[in-house]
Amino acid sequence: MGATMGKNGTILESLPSTHGTLHIAMLGLDSAGKTTALYRLKLDQYLNTVTTIGFNCEKVRGALGKARGVQFLVWDVGGQEKLRPLWRSYTRCTDGIIFVIDSVDVERMEEAKMELMRTAKCSENHGVPILIFANKQDLPGAKEPKELEKLLGLHELSFSAISPQMIKSSSTLPVANISTAHKPVDTRLNSLDSKGTDVSSNCSSTPPPHTSTSTSSSASPHHASSTISSTSSSSTSNATSFKGWYIQPACAITGDGLQEGLEALHEMILKKRKLNKAHKKKRC
Repeated sequence: MGATMGKNGTILESLPSTHGTLHIAMLGLDSAGKTTALYRLKLDQYLNTVTTIGFNCEKVRGALGKARGVQFLVWDVGGQEKLRPLWRSYTRCTDGIIFVIDSVDVERMEEAKMELMRTAKCSENHGVPILIFANKQDLPGAKEPKELEKLLGLHELSFSAISPQMIKSSSTLPVANISTAHKPVDTRLNSLDSKGTDVSSNCSSTPPPHTSTSTSSSASPHHASSTISSTSSSSTSNATSFKGWYIQPACAITGDGLQEGLEALHEMILKKRKLNKAHKKKRC
């Protein structure tokens, strides 16, 4: 498998804003089973695949719970070391990330952890829900989700549903508004789907969140503004934090756990949107 990039050499500059379609980046080390999982979801049958050089892009539909009938546009990106720098281009402004791991390959677990953390902690992926497919659960020696949670250091991840842009906007209130302060894309890359069709949508830039180290209660306008920023960011984080990741045991060959994973990812995406919406209302 593995579609190649277009002549312009750009990917994902504009994804379609088709109502109801969720854009998902599927990442993971090479040989983790990403492409097998994608086509099992797409065709509901096992498809013998080859190493992905570039990417595959397919539309799949959820079949369980609230995700039933929901369309996911999944970008399966090659996992070889030389291709991993390209992951960042596919995760920009995506609705969710699926990270596939080989539950048996303990020797490469540290490598998988490093790439997962690099992706999750990238400022552009702030708050993006992550589904971890613990693939190859049918094989002897496969690690269970609880073990994988420790091996991958998932406890190190913290999520907030509030985007950095919204936090920055809230933290830069003018001093004149002190009395009301406590009231409750990046440039994109063009891309083609697996059939050569242009895929496009708009995404605004998401600068890193504004942070303030000032805790002074000085009457100085600068200090007052900084204090508001710190308090506002802290309360926002506490009020809108959510887990943001989920481990789903799965077997890409048989399809076990794949739809359940999509359902969990869909639920995380909805929760993030709900919290974002509530935050916007509170600001208004």
